[in-house]
Amino acid sequence: MYVYLIGAGPGDPGLLTCKGRQVLSEADVVVYDYLSSDELLALARPDAELIYVGKIAGNHAMKQGDINKLLIAKAKEGKIVARLKGGDPYIFGRGGEEAEELVEAGVPFEEIPGISSSIAAPAYAGIPLTHRAWSSSVTIVTGHEDPNKSSSVLDWHALARSASTLVFLMGMKNLPEITAKLMESGLSGDTPAALVYWGTTEKQRSLVSTLSDLPAAAAREGFANPSIIVVGDVVRLKDKLNWFEKKPLFGRTVVVTRAREQASDSAALLAARGARVIQFPTIRIVPMDDYSRLDEAVTHLSRYGWIVFTSVNGVRFFRQRLNAKGLDARALGPVKVAAIGPATAKAVEAMGVKPDLVPSSYVAEGVAQAMVDLGMKGQKVLLPRAKEARDVLPNALREAGADVDVIAAYENVPSDEHRDQVMAALEAGTLDCVTFGSSSTVRNFLASIPLEELKKHPGVRFAAIGPVTAETMRSLGMTPDIQPEEFTIPAMVDAVCAAFAHKERA
Repeated sequence: MYVYLIGAGPGDPGLLTCKGRQVLSEADVVVYDYLSSDELLALARPDAELIYVGKIAGNHAMKQGDINKLLIAKAKEGKIVARLKGGDPYIFGRGGEEAEELVEAGVPFEEIPGISSSIAAPAYAGIPLTHRAWSSSVTIVTGHEDPNKSSSVLDWHALARSASTLVFLMGMKNLPEITAKLMESGLSGDTPAALVYWGTTEKQRSLVSTLSDLPAAAAREGFANPSIIVVGDVVRLKDKLNWFEKKPLFGRTVVVTRAREQASDSAALLAARGARVIQFPTIRIVPMDDYSRLDEAVTHLSRYGWIVFTSVNGVRFFRQRLNAKGLDARALGPVKVAAIGPATAKAVEAMGVKPDLVPSSYVAEGVAQAMVDLGMKGQKVLLPRAKEARDVLPNALREAGADVDVIAAYENVPSDEHRDQVMAALEAGTLDCVTFGSSSTVRNFLASIPLEELKKHPGVRFAAIGPVTAETMRSLGMTPDIQPEEFTIPAMVDAVCAAFAHKERA
């Protein structure tokens, strides 16, 4: 029985603390708010109970009193409860109220601080809240309070006289009243002021104005909650220090079509360059129903001169069968290993084996040519791969005199998870690029989103990891707008960045 009040941070999943991540991954129950992202919820145990209790203006999934009762009830069932709250639980997050209720109910708890949006959102917009030349203090204020009510606890004159940087949270509804009260209390209307919308996320937008013009600027630019209001001279540094919004893919939406098991690296690289990433795994990687052929090969590896891995998944499932038979990398003995590219080679090395061959061209044709050049006549080759795959490699090896066993280690099956998100971005005109890491992802993408639908949105660009994928796209009526010289995910991400460099949205 235990409750953890966890600060989820302001929106960027990378800003969750290490301790918060650990507790979240171990909890029996996760009670989460509106601002909790899918990436954070994915850290929970697969069997954890997820309960949404989010509150936004005018729409409360659950009243605060009921949330308190829920935390107590779940804890008293003997469960570990993670209460995931946006920002920091104790900074206008009602975490203190929840903690008091837990104490009164005799439920042990712990508060795990989070990075508050009051600090992080301005930082991501290039606004340091304190600076030796501009401000030596910062005041964080709730903007949710009605500034006109007679019982206001805010001393507007003190705020106006403080020379402190002022940060208002949850204040967009009251923005005209807030600015008016500050000016009535003596703060100059020319004081620099800024808004940061959805700070630290791919949705972030920001603007700089003056205190007197801020409400009009917010209305003109369509700013709403969740936005942070910053007032003070430190706002003058925004243009100089605004690092986040200058990332090469900032404001761009990119779809990753790789299988979920492989998509994380692509998504992380794109997000690091500022993109909003929609993971649309058009395929799922599933094990075979029958592993008798692969198990037979695994238990008689000494028959083979070569094992060729053409994907990370091939390595993964091969290793699983090794383990299932009570074997490890030592079973490969003198068998030589070829890997199609650096990612596959890295997976082989993680198994405890250094690849004997990694061709310079990361396609089946490149592997085939490199192996043929070594002499394949009379060699017995094991090729564990996807159930459905091109026969270029085994055919070339057989023509060179090799005896090749092609054995299915896994299967690619269609998936349309997150299709609605992709369609929404298409229809809103905010989808910029779709990346394809294999021919199967192209075919499955078009099976889910027809070519006729894509043609209605000519601004979307398509990236192919290599020539085989690009040729599949052409054969199906798509144009591979972006293609890297090196056939790897990092190279494709770099090519996407180059394609959108200095390109304004239409």
